[in-house]
Amino acid sequence: MEYRKNDIVTLEIVDCGTDGEGIGKADGFTVFVKDAVIGDTVTAKIMKAKKNYGYGRLMEILKPSPYRVEPICPSARQCGGCQLQAVSYEEQKAFKEKKLRGHLERIGGFKELPMEPLIGMDEPYHYRNKAQFPVGRNKEGRIVTGFYAGRTHAIIENRDCALGIPQNKEVLDRVIAHMEKYNIAPYDEMTGKGLVRHIFVRYGFFTGELMVCLIINGQDLPHQKELVEKLGEIPGMTSISLNINKKRNNVILGDKVKTIWGKEYITDKIGDISYEISPLSFFQVNPHQTWKLYSKALEYADLHGEETVWDLYCGIGTISLFLAQKAKFVRGVEIVPAAIEDARRNAHLNEIDNVEFFVGKAEEVLPREYEKNGVYADVIVVDPPRKGCDEMLLKTILKMQPKRVVYVSCDSATLARDLRFLCDNGYELKKVCGVDQFPQTVHVETVVLLSQQKPDDTIEIDLDLDELDATSAELKATYQEIKDYVLKEFGLKVSSLYISQVKRKCGIEVGENYNLPKSENARVPQCPKEKEDAIKAALKYYAMI
Repeated sequence: MEYRKNDIVTLEIVDCGTDGEGIGKADGFTVFVKDAVIGDTVTAKIMKAKKNYGYGRLMEILKPSPYRVEPICPSARQCGGCQLQAVSYEEQKAFKEKKLRGHLERIGGFKELPMEPLIGMDEPYHYRNKAQFPVGRNKEGRIVTGFYAGRTHAIIENRDCALGIPQNKEVLDRVIAHMEKYNIAPYDEMTGKGLVRHIFVRYGFFTGELMVCLIINGQDLPHQKELVEKLGEIPGMTSISLNINKKRNNVILGDKVKTIWGKEYITDKIGDISYEISPLSFFQVNPHQTWKLYSKALEYADLHGEETVWDLYCGIGTISLFLAQKAKFVRGVEIVPAAIEDARRNAHLNEIDNVEFFVGKAEEVLPREYEKNGVYADVIVVDPPRKGCDEMLLKTILKMQPKRVVYVSCDSATLARDLRFLCDNGYELKKVCGVDQFPQTVHVETVVLLSQQKPDDTIEIDLDLDELDATSAELKATYQEIKDYVLKEFGLKVSSLYISQVKRKCGIEVGENYNLPKSENARVPQCPKEKEDAIKAALKYYAMI
C-alpha cells in the first residue's frame, strides 16, 4: 500500500531511533514518530513520505507502552530538549546501552564487547549547573523566556526546567520583571534590534555559589543597579555580569564580559579539585555524573605516580587536574586560549604543579612536540568534541605507543570509528563503560580503555590497498554494509555505482577510477533522488559524513 502526506496510520512502535523517535511499520512502510515509545500502539499523521518510509506526527496513543511514564514537565513535548522524558528511567538506560553497543558493533565492527554496566543517576532531574534562556516576545507582545522548540527559534515559555536548578526561576522572574518595569526590549532576531538576548545562569552544586550573566545587544543595561539589588537577594549570589554580543548570528556568547557586581567567576568542585568558572568557561553541566565519569577515566588510566600523561582536548583542565593527583606529570592541550588560562589558574588554585598546558590544536601540538622535542607518554587521554579525533592525532598516538589510551567520548558513532582505527593498528579494546551525563535526553558519554597488544597477540598479513581500492572513509562501512542498511531501513536496492556517485558528491574519495565508465562516451545511469537520500542516510549512520 502506498502512503502519502497527511495519511493517518496505526502503528505498533517496535524500535527506537538514535534520536529517541519511535519506529513502527504499516504494511512494510517504515514510519519514524517523535514522542512515541517502544511498546506504544499509536495513530500518526504522515508529515513527510518517501517510497518506503516516512516521518509521522504522534496523534493519539491507543495503547501505552509499559515503559511510558507521565513527563514531569508540561512543556516536554513542545520543547524537545528532553527527548526521553516520557520513557521510564530504567528503559532510558537500556536505550543508551543499546545505542552505544549498536554503534560499536555496526560502525566499529567489534563483535565481543567488554562492556561494563552503564552508570546512571540516582536522581535523574535538576542536575544541570548551567542554563541559557533566550528572551523574546510572544504573539501578544509579552516578554517571554524559556527554551527554543526543537529545530526552531520559537520560544517555549518555561522558567522552571525539570533539568535545571530551582534558582533559575527566581533569577528569570526578577530579570523579566525588571525589563517590564523599565521598558527594556528583548532582542529581535528578525530586525537585529532590542537589548536583552539571553539570560545565562551558572550554579556551583558543591559551593552553592550562583552566577548570572545577561547577554545584551549593547554596552550597558538601563537601571542595572536596581537589578543588581534584586538579584543580590537570592541566596548564594556571587557574580553578576554583562556579556556583549552585537553580532547578528546564532552564537549565544560574545567575547567581552563586564562584571557589574561580585566576582568574575564562581567556584565549584569535582571530587577534591576546585575549579574557577567564568561565563566563558567550558565546564561539564552535570557535576555529580562528571565525578563518576572522571573517576572511571582515572581507574582506566591505572596511574601509580610514575606515569607521564597527555590530556588532549583538556578544556579548563578538569580531567588534567584529576589525573595529576595520581600521575608523575600531566600535559594538557586545548585550542581555546581562555580555557588554558583557566586551566593554569585552576592548577594554581589547587596547588598542583605537576601539570603543563599548551594552547593549540591537539592534532598539531602533539605531533610537533613528539617530532621536535621527543616527548613521550605512558598514558594518553582524549576527550574530543562530537566530531571525534583528527586522523593526524590518531597517527601520532600510534607513533608514540603509549601503554594505555583512555578515550572519553560524547558521540558513540565517531568513537566507534576512531576505536576501529586504533585497534587496526596495534591496540586492543579492553573496557567500555557508558555514563549517563544527560538523563531524559538521548545523549550518552562513554569511557573506553585501550591497551597495546602484546607481540603474541598480533599476526602479520599482506594487504594490497590498491587491489582493495579502499580509502580511510570507505573502511568505515563497506559497500555491502551500505546496501544492507538501505535495504533494511528504506526497502530500496542500490548499486555500487550509485553509492560511489553519492560518495563523490559528499566529498568522500572512492578511488581514482572506481566505478567510472569504461569508455569516454558511455552513458552512465545517475542515482535517483530517493536512492541518493537513502544512501546519504546510511553514510550519516556510519559517521562517514
